[in-house]
Order: sequence, then C-alpha cells, then structure tokens
Amino acid sequence: MTNQAVYDMAFAKVYPLLVNKAVRKGRTPAEVDAVITWLTGYTAEQIARSNADGTTYGDFFRNAPALHPNRELVRGTICGVKIEAIQDPLMQDIRRLDKLVDELAKGRPLDKICRQG
Repeated sequence: MTNQAVYDMAFAKVYPLLVNKAVRKGRTPAEVDAVITWLTGYTAEQIARSNADGTTYGDFFRNAPALHPNRELVRGTICGVKIEAIQDPLMQDIRRLDKLVDELAKGRPLDKICRQG
C-alpha cells in the first residue's frame, strides 16, 4: 500500500481498528482517545467528529490542532519498519500513532505512553 493510499483512507475506517486493537487487550476507547489527544491535540469530541464527517486519515494528521513536541520520542518498529527511518513526516506521525496504540494494547500505562521528555 502506498503512502497516498493510507492518506486517502477514511479516518472512520482506521479509528475502529485502533480502538478494537486496544479493547481486545482490555483497554478502553477513552484510553485510545487519550493517546490520540496527546499525539495530535484533538479533543475527544473532535475525534468523534472526524470519525463521523468523512475526514481522511492524512487530513486528520495534517489538520491536527497541536502535534505534541515530544512525539519524536516515540521510536521503535512498526510493521517491520523503524519509525525514525521513515522519510515522510506525515507517515512518521501516522506510524507513531500505531506504535502508541500497540503500547497501550500491550498494557503499558498511559503516563508512560504519553512521553513527557
């Protein structure tokens, strides 16, 4: 799948996948929203609106109110690719969210997931 294909996907298609990944492991949709809020600056209401209004995944990140300055501390491998090796900053942020939700699903505490520096 190309980067553009990911950017063009509806946020409403991706969001339930993120939530289901966490819920299957005993976490809550509110915790997923908290991780998204930390990364992007969206409120839970804005996340719900983006889920309902046809926002693309790329636009969700492009229009983020306040990408967290510590998001660059999110490192590691997702889908076999090191986040820090990804050249496209937009795809890096998308993969960072994947990594944060993976950490949530693995039971890591929210205060550790939401890196403070």
